[in-house]
Amino acid sequence: MAMHTDHDDLAEDDFYEKPSKTQRKRDMHELQSLGDDLLTLPKDRLAPLGLPEILMDAIAAAKKITNFEGKRRQMQYIGKLMRKVDPEPIREAVASFKLGHAKDALALHASEAWRTRLLESDDALQQFVAQHPDADIQQLRSLVRAARKDAALVPEKRSGRAFRELFQFIKAEALRTHVDADSDE
Repeated sequence: MAMHTDHDDLAEDDFYEKPSKTQRKRDMHELQSLGDDLLTLPKDRLAPLGLPEILMDAIAAAKKITNFEGKRRQMQYIGKLMRKVDPEPIREAVASFKLGHAKDALALHASEAWRTRLLESDDALQQFVAQHPDADIQQLRSLVRAARKDAALVPEKRSGRAFRELFQFIKAEALRTHVDADSDE
């Protein structure tokens, strides 16, 4: 009958506490993917992260590489360098950047939708004014009128200057209203 000692328990526990090779590879691929996301960040978003200079240089070099295999190898190198830094602040910065892009895209789509509605009906003009009471109503009416006139022209001319100016007005008004709402809170 074999005796079971505390020493055997410790050896087994140590074995199971180490991450498996598969888990280590998964972690490395995750860091490499995070490094890929770092390439999407502009320089002004990278600077506050306090990344080591060697990693910043590797990211700058990766942005310049166009060859597929060269880029792949550079990304592996970035993944290797990423093992020496705390990934959480990087994950937060990437998520914040992506969220900002998503919000910007939603705001642009909303402005485009308002422009379409304003060109289609006068009721939309009243709804816009109700939602944006500080908007310059005269300028808005003038832009809507001019954009409708542009839309009535030949199809190639439909996105004329008034059409774009109306969009810019709506976008600026939505931004101003959003900023006012944030400052009131």
